[in-house]
Amino acid sequence: MSETDIAWTPSAEVVAAANWTDFVRYCGLPDYAALAAKSSAEPEWYWRALAGWLGFRFRATPNRMMDLTDGIAYPRWCTGGTANLYDSTVGATVEQAPERAAVIWEGEDGRRRSLSYADLDRDAAACAAGLDRLGLRPGDVVAFYLPMLPETVVAFMACLRLGLITLPLFSGFGAEAVAQRLELSGARAVITADATRRRGQTVPMKQVIDAALRGNEEVQHVIVLRDRGAEVAMAAPRDIWWHDLAAGPVAPPRELDAERPALLMYTSGTTGRPKGALHTHCGLGLKLGQDVRLTLDLKPGERLLWPTDFGWFGGTVTILGCLLAGATLVIAEGAPTFPDAGRMWRMIEDYRVTHFGTAPTLARMLRREADGLRGGYDLASVRAVPSSGEAWDRESWNWVMHQVFGGRAPILNFSGGTEMCAIVASNILFAQKPGSFNGPVPGTGGDIVALDGTSVAVGEIGELVMREACIGTTRGLWRDAQRYLESYWSLIPGMWVQGDLASRDADGFWFLHGRSDDTMKIAGKRIGPTEFEDVLLATGTVSEAAVVGIPDAVTGSAVVVVAVPAPGQPGDAAQGRMLADALAQALGRAFRPKRVIFVADLPKTRSMKVMRRVVRTTLAGQPGGDLSSLVNPESVQELARNAAAQDVTS
Repeated sequence: MSETDIAWTPSAEVVAAANWTDFVRYCGLPDYAALAAKSSAEPEWYWRALAGWLGFRFRATPNRMMDLTDGIAYPRWCTGGTANLYDSTVGATVEQAPERAAVIWEGEDGRRRSLSYADLDRDAAACAAGLDRLGLRPGDVVAFYLPMLPETVVAFMACLRLGLITLPLFSGFGAEAVAQRLELSGARAVITADATRRRGQTVPMKQVIDAALRGNEEVQHVIVLRDRGAEVAMAAPRDIWWHDLAAGPVAPPRELDAERPALLMYTSGTTGRPKGALHTHCGLGLKLGQDVRLTLDLKPGERLLWPTDFGWFGGTVTILGCLLAGATLVIAEGAPTFPDAGRMWRMIEDYRVTHFGTAPTLARMLRREADGLRGGYDLASVRAVPSSGEAWDRESWNWVMHQVFGGRAPILNFSGGTEMCAIVASNILFAQKPGSFNGPVPGTGGDIVALDGTSVAVGEIGELVMREACIGTTRGLWRDAQRYLESYWSLIPGMWVQGDLASRDADGFWFLHGRSDDTMKIAGKRIGPTEFEDVLLATGTVSEAAVVGIPDAVTGSAVVVVAVPAPGQPGDAAQGRMLADALAQALGRAFRPKRVIFVADLPKTRSMKVMRRVVRTTLAGQPGGDLSSLVNPESVQELARNAAAQDVTS
């Protein structure tokens, strides 16, 4: 291994202080390798040990942590156990440090609000009493159409206390997307706000709910938070102001079966209806406890800032992860670069953020808009940079590591999905290469395999899978049992197939290469989009790129590049030929793109994932599938216009 391949190495002090080190010691094992091996050999021991180290609060201790009687696709977890996730989040810290900040929120206009753990406990109990008075009972679905606010955290915790199932909805959804998810879920109540703020504009929310509920007879209650003072229509008795919720007697969090569902989260499929992933009290508590406290090394009293939306699983990860760690969640209303491009850097300095969460697309946006401003802020408080969402390009990874944080803070990369969180992750105990992971997370049996289920050789690209049952996996799909098997268990029998491409190198580092459905087969070779995109971004002439394959009568799939020109770049035919030449030189002439198309923006979700599927179907003139998760649907129309206008590169 060349030393130049290693971008960060933990010091002895970092290793000694790491949560992983403490967990290994708790288990009485000599090192992390022994822990990882024992987690696979004795999985039931592992999950019980993890629960003990996390301090997860069972009210009745489970008889079995895991039972595979019904097969690997249908494990039974924590049988005989009772719990309430509230006890292990707010309940645990309010006993130890009631005045510690649980949530700090900053608006685009500079307003600031915060809740201590004691405040959060009080407000969640009062909100739960109000929801209980409405007649909501354990198992009822409550939809959240809210931006990230302190009240979002309060209401989420209130639902946990009562045993209600929280259904987060992306705050940028239109009425049709909201209506579809309300109908699919059978939600009995909706919590929303009058309006929110994004890039200086007031964005209505209650108005969208009113439109979404036309013809819906299942939603009985709409609780409306007055956040922006916007005028809204209130339809009594269905609609109730948040501040008018009738407070009843405050009861302690309910004792629930440990497998009581806590979260219903819809994720868009390539085709068809959104898929409803279902997570439980013990599943969320133990898996997110593992992913945030161990993988991200978050400790009590530390502070996490990660721009996201509660409508994506990232919102759940940040809220529950911080509360499970006894840490503080810092929330930025609206856009990361508004009202000024240096907003994230200033917030890191002002709030002494220890963990700044990002994704490759967000990093590229900050590099384009805020690079020159970072030198004016003190970023020394950051000791780790959590990352998820998509594969990194080397240029952006190195910019974050070296230019932004001076090589001090490791990029703790993890990847999995809404259906089960992290399968593969970085580990603060070990060195990091640009864009890499250190391997599978214990308790997942993560592997990279060919379609026949055999592990691929070093350097080969294969499917990212789980060979073991994991406590964080969705408990089927909501009201869609057959689709659960078809989506995750049918491609390679006996293995969970995540839909991501991955590889490992000779030194044991793992890398992602995009989604399986983004794979191209060019001149007989299966290749992922990130190999192309790394080359394009390395030219320094584009700030973002998406590479897709579209049907071609000769080669089977022709390469098309869609790129956002870097500031000062022309975005013309000459630049297109230069990019095509760069790809041909780096990858071979067989991979020279057929077209290079320039656009102002790429289709993205609010969690900053580039939607290559949408790019591909738009260029191929095919149906786009579910587009409701796009934060910038206008980018699709621009892409369609430009695709017809761009010249073919020669």
